[in-house]
Amino acid sequence: MTATPPPKPLSLAAYRAAAGLIAPLAGPVLRARARRGKEDPARLSERLGYASIPRPPGPLAWLHAVSVGESLSLLPLIAALRSERPDLALLVTSGTQASADILARRLPQGVLHQYAPVDTPGAVDRFLAHWRPGTGLFAESELWPNLILAARHAGVRLALVSARMTERSAKAWAARPAAASAVLRSFEAVLSQDAATEARLARLGAPIAGRLNLKRLGDPLPCDAAELERLRAEIADRRVLVAASTHAGEEQIVARAAASLEPAPLLVIVPRHPERGGDIAGSLAGRAIARRSVGEPIGPETEICLADTLGEVGLMLRLAQLAIVGGGFIEGVGGHNPLEPARLGVGAISGPHVFNFADIYREMAAAGGARVVENEAALVETLADLWRSPERVAAMGEAALAYARRQGAELAAALALIRPLLPAA
Repeated sequence: MTATPPPKPLSLAAYRAAAGLIAPLAGPVLRARARRGKEDPARLSERLGYASIPRPPGPLAWLHAVSVGESLSLLPLIAALRSERPDLALLVTSGTQASADILARRLPQGVLHQYAPVDTPGAVDRFLAHWRPGTGLFAESELWPNLILAARHAGVRLALVSARMTERSAKAWAARPAAASAVLRSFEAVLSQDAATEARLARLGAPIAGRLNLKRLGDPLPCDAAELERLRAEIADRRVLVAASTHAGEEQIVARAAASLEPAPLLVIVPRHPERGGDIAGSLAGRAIARRSVGEPIGPETEICLADTLGEVGLMLRLAQLAIVGGGFIEGVGGHNPLEPARLGVGAISGPHVFNFADIYREMAAAGGARVVENEAALVETLADLWRSPERVAAMGEAALAYARRQGAELAAALALIRPLLPAA
């Protein structure tokens, strides 16, 4: 029996009305974003709720995330649902062009993708009328009021999985307690990533059902096997240090740290946003750089390989003895997932600002598979200490892999909670 949707407070009624009034501006705004490369111009209609593909017959479950990391974290859940319910059509929505590009390569055959509708009443209603999902599984922190409330009103059974909420976001929602309660109680189950998020969501009235951190799960990142062998031959016997998912300002930090190591490594920089490649190369002027995006080969004199291409993290990590994981040396990002190198037997180092993955870094560090350093000087010292001992680097990678393999029990427990929300065959 589906629970009755919670009443809509005045603040959310006003939000819906305001969103309706500005809806005519959505098309021009999206077209302007497309001109800046921030939207897919060929699929703008999806953002307005117009489906670009037909709905398959039968029951359908909808999984929603916002960007690359959140979208990829859904893959283990998608695999589990396909295994359990091969009769169930699966639709994945996401909000960014990068996530759509990655999902086009990573989603299993038959799993559908659409861009998420903007949070205006018309777009949301068109989306729901076409797709008619029986279940909606929202990942992490995607709390769009019109989308959630309209789905709940339409009878979609909702769960918030791998939920994440910062203290700042929790305070913002706490200032509107009735709205927070109405949105969060639209979910029948909330599975939080960690204890801190669970406590914040519970204070706001969310129906806490358990824990699930999808970023603890997953297979090793894929790669092109032929390209891997070609690069190994090109690199020969040089040792490789990979800086993965870096952000502006971090490339200079890792380049300076790598330059102090003996023997000198080949530093491979894989920026989180590959379109920054030109800016990164400019900021490292004077260094011998080979850019992947323009086909420059790695030679004996190459100091830095700049992998400013999409979807090659798995390839580059397979070349690495050690990884520096970006997002932790600057404030505001919150770090990136150290389990990506760990699943490939590579130890991880990051900076102090890893609040999105604090539990994972703490546990991996205790297991010997990761290090969190406080600043650039500590990074230089830690790298120098590890780099002089290939045996210690290898042991760190083995510990990281062992930790990664121990993850996964949460998914079975979460599936037991999600299963009753799935539409009947």
